[in-house]
Amino acid sequence: MRKPEPVVLADARLRLEPMTADHAAALETAARDGELWNLRVTSVPAPGETAAYVAAALKGYDEGHMLPFVVVDPASGRLIGTTRYHDIVPAVERLEIGYTWYGRSWQRTHVNTTAKLLLMQHAFETLGAQLVGWRTDNYNFASQRAIERLGAKKDGVLRHHALRRDGTVRDTVMYSLAAGEWPEVKAHLRYQLTRPREA
Repeated sequence: MRKPEPVVLADARLRLEPMTADHAAALETAARDGELWNLRVTSVPAPGETAAYVAAALKGYDEGHMLPFVVVDPASGRLIGTTRYHDIVPAVERLEIGYTWYGRSWQRTHVNTTAKLLLMQHAFETLGAQLVGWRTDNYNFASQRAIERLGAKKDGVLRHHALRRDGTVRDTVMYSLAAGEWPEVKAHLRYQLTRPREA
């Protein structure tokens, strides 16, 4: 697997750009759309914490185990959220997709499906990943449903696995998609994005 390097991933409706320190203010604005830092089961930075959040993501890139992106609406040029590759392990051709959040106005739209399609396509078809993984809080049911809608398989639960912001310890639900499953998942996600919607 090739090492993930900063790259723009885009289609007509969404653009993922490499995160930089200059994105901190716009990310803080995006998080205010729904006051996302108040959600117990996510790691969205609270006001005043975004610069440190970005610095930690960029440190992960420097150390070789993360590649963070900001999510941009091309029509308006507005930054609407963030996502990243993380836990990148080239030796076993595996990476995970996570640290994903979008302003409330963009949730339950095309954005998550489009972003994940762009990330998975790049991971499998350009980087040569053999497995893409996801992880989420055991109480983040919306995230679990979103991951399952992508076609990922539930691998299991790591119990008493990680600290939440409030100091409690969460169980972590693990999912994955193998390279051999990607063509069918890709076709289904493209269908989901283009099928007529019922009124």
